[in-house]
Amino acid sequence: MTAQTILSSALWLALVVLGLSFVLTVWRVIKGPTLPDRVVALDMLVGIVIGFIALIAIRTGFTLYIDIAISLGLVGFLATVAFARFILARGRGEEAPEAKASPVMPAPPPAQKTKLARSRKPGGGPAFSRKAKK
Repeated sequence: MTAQTILSSALWLALVVLGLSFVLTVWRVIKGPTLPDRVVALDMLVGIVIGFIALIAIRTGFTLYIDIAISLGLVGFLATVAFARFILARGRGEEAPEAKASPVMPAPPPAQKTKLARSRKPGGGPAFSRKAKK
C-alpha cells in the first residue's frame, strides 16, 4: 500500500463523512425546533464547508484554497455573533412548548438603587460598602 493510496482512501472517507454531516446539518436547519438550534446548525455548516474546501486543497495541491477557508471561518464567526446578538435583542427566541410551561429560571427581583457608603475596616483602612436608598 503506497502513500498515495492511503491519502486517496482517506480523502474519499472524509468526503463521505462530510457529506453525511452536511445532509444531517441541513436537516437540522430546516427542522430545528428553535431559532438558536438553527443558528448553531448554520455555524456548523460553515465548519463543514471549510472541511470540504480543505479536502479540495489537499486533493488539488492548490494552497490558495486554505486562505479561502480561513476567510470563510472569519466570516462565519462574525455571522454567528450577529445572529446571537439578533436573538438576544429579540428576546429568548422561539421556545419549545414544554419550556414555556415551566421556566428554568424565574425572573430576578427588581433592582434597588444603591449608593456607596464609606466606612472603616477594623484594620484601619477605608472600605466601601453598598447601602440601599430609602
